[in-house]
Amino acid sequence: MDIRIENLTKKFGGQRAVDRISFEVKTGEILGFLGPNGAGKTTTMRMITNFITPSEGSIAVGGKYISNDPDEIKRHIGYLAENNPLYPDMPVIDYLEFVGGLQGIPKAELPMRVVEMIRVTGLNAEKHKKIGELSKGFRQRVGLAQALIHDPEILIMDEPTSGLDPNQIVEIRKLIRELGREKTVILSTHILPEVEATCDRILIINRGKIVADGTSETLRKQATGQEILKTRIEDGEPNAVFEALQNLPSVTMVDFADRQHNRFDITAQPGSGTAREVFRLCVKNKWTLTEMIPFETKLEDIFRELTTN
Repeated sequence: MDIRIENLTKKFGGQRAVDRISFEVKTGEILGFLGPNGAGKTTTMRMITNFITPSEGSIAVGGKYISNDPDEIKRHIGYLAENNPLYPDMPVIDYLEFVGGLQGIPKAELPMRVVEMIRVTGLNAEKHKKIGELSKGFRQRVGLAQALIHDPEILIMDEPTSGLDPNQIVEIRKLIRELGREKTVILSTHILPEVEATCDRILIINRGKIVADGTSETLRKQATGQEILKTRIEDGEPNAVFEALQNLPSVTMVDFADRQHNRFDITAQPGSGTAREVFRLCVKNKWTLTEMIPFETKLEDIFRELTTN
């Protein structure tokens, strides 16, 4: 089930927390929703889940507008909030049965659905414990189970791996990827490597406006505007190699990274076939090409550049 956002705006007093943003999320897509604190991420997700009402704009889920039939659309959405509100005195099984009842699951189907959620989220060993006795990681799993219990087509998660240890992060990340095969997923997180490992697409919001939208690879290319190859070319006199590289048609700049060991940083236009040209140049001159590594801009650098201006 797809989501379509058009000119979405939320005002708190005179301040625009979200400022006329528009984007789509397709069925089976995992969207990483990034931004610094106060950028408008959580406000946007709360509007999509109908926890708060937009000041302007529209939200369509599966072609239906939330403003026309909010209760019907809520049935198709599972939401894991950042603070993951739970009832600490309830055992896991009792809590999931309670939530399932609120979600309208028929009483006859509810026990099997609870068992399935316990299996999917790896809670079997903890199912009889009170939620307040669980570790942070298992409480996150309970929160994910409650978001999934009614089998929603859309899953929205705000910082789902917050406070988890590395092993738990890997397990939750794997589960999110599996869910993304059949559900529409919006994932907000501050852990940027998690976004690259989990998400199909990245959307960055800053001061209520969208400042980037695309795959991590696309964002890198847009950020640099150039392709950089780190190379080591042996058997050639350094200055001669430097001059030959500069004369290649696609190359815009060459720098000595390490003159003593014939290491060069080659800058060129993306997609111009520079790597092939360098290889052919080495063959022609009987030079030994021992390294050629594309330099990638880190997602952290892109995020910082887009959100600190």
